[in-house]
Amino acid sequence: MVDALVAFGRALRAAGLPVGSGDVLTYCQAMAPLDPSDLLDLYWAGRTTMVTRREHIAIYDRVFRSFFLDGAEELPEPVRRALTTVATSESVLDVPATEPGTGPHERPARLGLVGSDAEVLRGKAFAACTPDELASLRRIMARMRLVPPRRRTRRRIVARDGRVPDPRRTVRETMRMHGEPSRLFWRRRRLRRRPLVLILDVSGSMADYSRNLLQFAHSALRASTRAEVFCFGTRLTRITKALERRRVDDALAQAARTVFDWEGGTRIGDSLDTFVRGWGRRGVCRAGIVVICSDGLDRGDPQVLSTAMERLARLAHRVVWLNPHKGANRDFQPSTLGMMVAAPHVDVLLSGDSLRSLEEFASVLPELDATRRGTVR
Repeated sequence: MVDALVAFGRALRAAGLPVGSGDVLTYCQAMAPLDPSDLLDLYWAGRTTMVTRREHIAIYDRVFRSFFLDGAEELPEPVRRALTTVATSESVLDVPATEPGTGPHERPARLGLVGSDAEVLRGKAFAACTPDELASLRRIMARMRLVPPRRRTRRRIVARDGRVPDPRRTVRETMRMHGEPSRLFWRRRRLRRRPLVLILDVSGSMADYSRNLLQFAHSALRASTRAEVFCFGTRLTRITKALERRRVDDALAQAARTVFDWEGGTRIGDSLDTFVRGWGRRGVCRAGIVVICSDGLDRGDPQVLSTAMERLARLAHRVVWLNPHKGANRDFQPSTLGMMVAAPHVDVLLSGDSLRSLEEFASVLPELDATRRGTVR
């Protein structure tokens, strides 16, 4: 098989590709743990090791068909479909910067999307996706980054211009110039990212969405240093430490071991009351963005839920609720008792049933400071 791979490298070089002996050696090493009888392994191992420019892909495909498929004009249908699926799953998101800039007139970062064949899957509900489709969506979701809005702190930093002068720097510069008047220095309020708190419902009624929302929380935790993640069914569990693992599968497995009431009953009111009393008053969500992902099916006392939501709304800067039952319905009206009780205290109501709805939330998140309190979408 090594002789065949070397001959394929010579054919690529003859066709005009800059393939050296080191590239052929890397190709052989890449094929060592793979199946040499699998066309997909042959194709991708060669393309990733011996193709360095986008314009060379067409030449590589032509030589590959001629060498391995006896000059066939088109790839076989199973191979072409598999290559299309792999290419689709590799589509990525244009990730905005997560650190605040230093310019006084900088604009908030926005989430940009790269068009691909995965657009069809973006609007498909997680509950209706096949396991292969969910795997493709999760690969895209792993690259998502959430950018919380910023708030002005009490601390001030150096600015090029502004309304508040900096007397210390101004006097120091004047003394350095031996008393000669110097230019006036300015200060401005420092901007800091608001805390982001995700509270996820992992009860039985949310079984079709729990894993995807947890992976979404894992991506949010990797992008923001001031993020906290909680899960609840009949009780509240903090899983921030469990999701700090780098590999998403290890993080989700550790989270599943941490949560004792996975896919059990639902007590939203008791869980939120525990969060407000145990974590909210410590400052975890103070002036932050609290995101609750739940369908609103609550078996507890509605009065407890109403009181907890009222206290949470006073502590947090904005309360966002992701309800999978909302879907794409802009005229959605809550039908569950828990959702009806919580709705008056929710600032933004979105759906979390598909990748597109999560992308919508990611695009809305940086603009929540400009959203008036009590506006439900």
